[in-house]
Amino acid sequence: MDSSFDITFWQDRRVLVTGATGLVGGWLVKRLLQAEADVVCLVRDWNSQAEVVRSGDLDRCTIVRGDICDQVCLERTLGEYEIETVIHLAAQTIVGIANRNPVSTFESNVGGTWKLLEACRRSPVVQQIVMASSDKAYGDAEVLPYTEQAPLAGAHPYDVSKSCGDLISQTYANTYGLPVCITRCGNFFGGGDLNWNRILPGTIRAVLRGQQPVIRSDGSFIRDYFYVEDGAAAYMHLVEQMAIKPALAGEAFNLSTEIQVSVLQLVERVLGVMDSSLTPIVLGEASHEIKHQYLDAGKARETLGWQPLFTLDEGLARTVAWYTKYFQSTPEQAHRLSAARAAAAA
Repeated sequence: MDSSFDITFWQDRRVLVTGATGLVGGWLVKRLLQAEADVVCLVRDWNSQAEVVRSGDLDRCTIVRGDICDQVCLERTLGEYEIETVIHLAAQTIVGIANRNPVSTFESNVGGTWKLLEACRRSPVVQQIVMASSDKAYGDAEVLPYTEQAPLAGAHPYDVSKSCGDLISQTYANTYGLPVCITRCGNFFGGGDLNWNRILPGTIRAVLRGQQPVIRSDGSFIRDYFYVEDGAAAYMHLVEQMAIKPALAGEAFNLSTEIQVSVLQLVERVLGVMDSSLTPIVLGEASHEIKHQYLDAGKARETLGWQPLFTLDEGLARTVAWYTKYFQSTPEQAHRLSAARAAAAA
C-alpha cells in the first residue's frame, strides 16, 4: 500500500475525476482506488488502449458517459453521486491540435471549466475542487522561473485556453467562495501516454523498433518535465491539504522538479536509459511554441509540505519500463516489434 496518502481521508470518499482516460487521469484513478476512494469517472470517448481501461481500473469505478461541456450532465453527476471532491483534468492537451483546431480547444478547456465550476457552485455537497491548469498559462515570460505571481499571458490557442481556465477558476473562488485550487505543472510524461507525436512516447517507440527518434523542433526548447505518478500524488496531497486549510481556496500552485531540460537533452537521456546508439533526426519544424519554461515550486513546498516522489531519471526509467512491457504485452505487438528490429539490423 502506498503510504504517501491518508487512507482515512480517502476511504469511501466520493471523487469525480474528469479526463480519467488521459495520461494523468489513469494514474490518478489507480492511486484513488489504492486509497479505497469511491471513484466516479466522466468519460466522453471510449479508448480501449487507455491505461485505465487496459489495467481494469475503470471497471472498479462508476462510469458516466458524457461531455465536459454538458452542464446538465455535470449537475446530474454531482447530485446523483453526491460528489465530495472534484479533480478536473479533462482538456484538449496537444499544442499542435490546438493550433489547428482552436474552437474545439476553447470549448473544452475554457467552456468545460466554467460549466463544471458552475455545476459545483450549485452543489451543496462538493467540498474540494482541484483544477489542472498548466505552466503554458504563463505564456512566454521574460523572467524565469515562473512563480505563482507571474501574469497569465498565453499568446497561442492552447496557452490562452489554459490562461482563461485558470482565471475563471480564480473568479469562482474569489467571487462565490468556491473551494477550488489550481495546479500549474510542467510537461507530464510517463507510461500510458499513447500520443505518439509527443516526444517521450514517440522516442521510446522508435528506439524499441530500431528506428531513429524524430524531434519536431530544433531540439533547443527547454521544458520542465514532470513524472505522471508525481502529478497524481500531488493532486491527492493538495486535496488533503485543502480539507485541513479551507483558506487555500483560490490559490494556485506550481508543481515541478525544478529541472531545466532541453528536448534534445531529454531524448539523449532516454537513449542512455535504453542503452541505444541511435541518433535523433531533428526536423526544426515546430512553431507557436514557447522556447524556455520552468517553474519555481517553492510555494507548494512551503505551504503544502509537498515534494516530488521521483527524480527525473527515476521517472524516465519507470517510463521506459512501462513502454517496453506494453510493446511486449500481446503476440501481435511483440511480433511487430521483433520484425522491426530485424529489418533495422538487416
